[in-house]
Amino acid sequence: MKFKPLFLLLLIGLMTSCKQEPYSLTKIEGKQITINDSLAIDEDIDAFIKPFRESVNKDMETVLSYSPKTYSKRDGEFNTAIGNLMADAVYKQSNLIFNKRTGKNIDMVLLNYGGIRSIISKGNITTRTAFQIMPFENSIVVVALKGQQIDSLTYYLSKAKRAHPISGLELNLDNHFTITKALIKDKKIKKDKVYYVATNDYLYSGGDRMNFFKTNDSLYVLDYKIRNAMLDYFKKVDTINPKIDNRFIKTK
Repeated sequence: MKFKPLFLLLLIGLMTSCKQEPYSLTKIEGKQITINDSLAIDEDIDAFIKPFRESVNKDMETVLSYSPKTYSKRDGEFNTAIGNLMADAVYKQSNLIFNKRTGKNIDMVLLNYGGIRSIISKGNITTRTAFQIMPFENSIVVVALKGQQIDSLTYYLSKAKRAHPISGLELNLDNHFTITKALIKDKKIKKDKVYYVATNDYLYSGGDRMNFFKTNDSLYVLDYKIRNAMLDYFKKVDTINPKIDNRFIKTK
């Protein structure tokens, strides 16, 4: 078939005229929709979710232990009963894993004051209690630090003046917040000795300005959440009895 020149020109013109110009975004508009109790419940979705919700709530209310009184992180100046319990629980539970894997033992634990998100109320301790205290997904890591880095750690604590949970470490300050005693497992800290410090992945990454963890010899990731360590600890203890003690104090 032969096309005449006029026909070809008309065909090319038609194809060109059908070509669309590219679009470009000129404006974005939005509005805030408040989610509150006034929104109607979708009965079909609620019916589908109901068995899962009931199962989760049943698990969350499982009784693990008992608390004879209420404990709060505001109960002490430099160490608190609830903070001591958390640090001791992390030490006891994570050391089992660390020792099995490496043949070594954890020397001390350092957590952060802000990581305690709830009180422990008097009465039954349930799975929900552990989730309320530690709602974050922070995992335990063990960091190998030499004595020089431990000195930086204790100096940080002396300047922070907060009840960051510790275990295995004993620290005394005078009225000027100068360190007068620093012991790990009742022994003086040696500059060249390697100490194994359990903490969480948030602090290891520099959270709460704990930059001393960055200079380390080795890192051991336990794949064990702080919350799970607490759950395992509560399951082993019929009645908790944490106390404020002399692990971190300031002399009068």
